Amino acid sequence: MTSANAESVPASPVARFVPVVCLLVVGSFIGITANLVKLAVGVGAGPVAFLAWSVLGAGLILLISAVSSGNRPALNRRTVEYFLMSGLLSVALSNALVFAAVPHVGAGFVALSFAFPPLYTYAMALAGGMERVRLVRAVGVLSGIAGAVVLAWSKASEPEADLLWIGVALSAPIIIAAGNIYRTLRWPAGASSMSLAPGMLLAAAMLLFIGAPVIGIDVAIPVHDGYSAVLLAAQTLTFAAMYMLYFVLQRLAGPVYLSQIGAVGAAAGAGIASLLLGETLPAGIGWAGALIALGVFLVSRSNARSAR
Repeated sequence: MTSANAESVPASPVARFVPVVCLLVVGSFIGITANLVKLAVGVGAGPVAFLAWSVLGAGLILLISAVSSGNRPALNRRTVEYFLMSGLLSVALSNALVFAAVPHVGAGFVALSFAFPPLYTYAMALAGGMERVRLVRAVGVLSGIAGAVVLAWSKASEPEADLLWIGVALSAPIIIAAGNIYRTLRWPAGASSMSLAPGMLLAAAMLLFIGAPVIGIDVAIPVHDGYSAVLLAAQTLTFAAMYMLYFVLQRLAGPVYLSQIGAVGAAAGAGIASLLLGETLPAGIGWAGALIALGVFLVSRSNARSAR
């Protein structure tokens, strides 16, 4: 059992691959997000405003989907707390940091920072008794982190490196890991993934629209022309799909397995930034990519065996 609320993966051969597919899809969406932010900033959109409006749009899409399918989010003291805290940790604060860092350190490096949450999530889960030590999983997590460390070290060693914003980008994984653990421990009894995802996103949007102006950040709608509107729509749909599958994956496999989406996002985001946006990636990308891929494989293999 991966966590207190993780469901056992069905025993059929096809069903065993559902968590792996979710992992790869959600991780790829993370990598796409980092690059969409860079494109949006390039046409004059404020990164936090871009985040706030895309989160709001995604939350409304999922709310309509939830209500139409009979999964209306329940509003009570427990769920409101869950929406606010998970929205703060998993969406608003963590994404605000990485979105703001994109113009300073690049989309590729921001994507690479998402490879760090597995270590923090695994450590928190061990400390909280949600995980027991499994050699294969531990090696897999450490392998993924080793790949991320190689890339981060290379980035920090560059002559023009902005250490402040590198630190900002690397602080987000700690918050993401805390959100992974919180959502598992406080998952409302009987709540479905479809009913929780819109509540988390709408709560995050509310926090962004209230909190950003307090610290002097403009959240005016970041649409100046047709191109910026397309980018905002693309990010909105990406968030909607990503966070829906995010909850499904956590429900199936638990927080430590879920945290591996960061490793996939790191590889996907860095690849897109290099191939499509022309960013120069840090040295050591080959070795780092191999280590991250090995980590995802080992953790996936460990999860499938424990489920059986």
